[in-house]
Amino acid sequence: MSMFKVIKADLAIIKERDPAARGILEILICYPGFQALALHRISHLLWNTGLPLIPRILSQITRALTGIEIHPGAKVGRGVFIDHGMGVVIGETAEIGNRCLLYQGVTLGGTGKEHGKRHPTLAENVVVGAGAKVLGAINVGTNTRIGAGSVVVRDVEANSTVVGIPGRVVHQSGVRINPLAHSALPDAEANVIRNLMERIDQLETQVSTLQSSLSEISGGAIPRNLSPGEAQSLKDREIIEFLGEDP
Repeated sequence: MSMFKVIKADLAIIKERDPAARGILEILICYPGFQALALHRISHLLWNTGLPLIPRILSQITRALTGIEIHPGAKVGRGVFIDHGMGVVIGETAEIGNRCLLYQGVTLGGTGKEHGKRHPTLAENVVVGAGAKVLGAINVGTNTRIGAGSVVVRDVEANSTVVGIPGRVVHQSGVRINPLAHSALPDAEANVIRNLMERIDQLETQVSTLQSSLSEISGGAIPRNLSPGEAQSLKDREIIEFLGEDP
């Protein structure tokens, strides 16, 4: 695909997803995310030709102008939207699929000092919320949403929602959510805390019942029926999934 068609796709996705975009001229002049991507496509082209220094100089000029740092070696698909973009960092071996959406402060970073692939790969239609960090040579599946401030260090399957530090996966089968609707992210931590509080309340009730029954037995009376209470297995499973199975 020609660079003109790729840039056209970048313009189209901004008009589609940003209600504040009122025209092509405004996007060209006032959208640093678009400017950074356009300049990156030039530096990436030069990088692929084997020029040793010019692509890096262009990427640093782009960083100074837009506040967005994209290594010229990074591979970026068409129709990618970096919204606002200040503080976005994209590493050398990062790969971003078509129609991805990145908010300000996002880092697609590497871990360790090894050579080769060391930055994440985002499939198509991935949304990465403000301040989120995706680290290492991991894969993030299609249509995945990463919540603001999350830190993702493991592979993520397609059609998932990731929240928290470290990032926890919450599946939402069959639910279609506007990529701009960050308020729709589930609060996994609140759900787990609520389940733990319910478990504590149940255990305290059982202890109190057992104490009463022991008092009745010591007094020669027949204890009342001891009910085991509501099963907690499903809620326990939710807690285990949130915490992860690794030690």
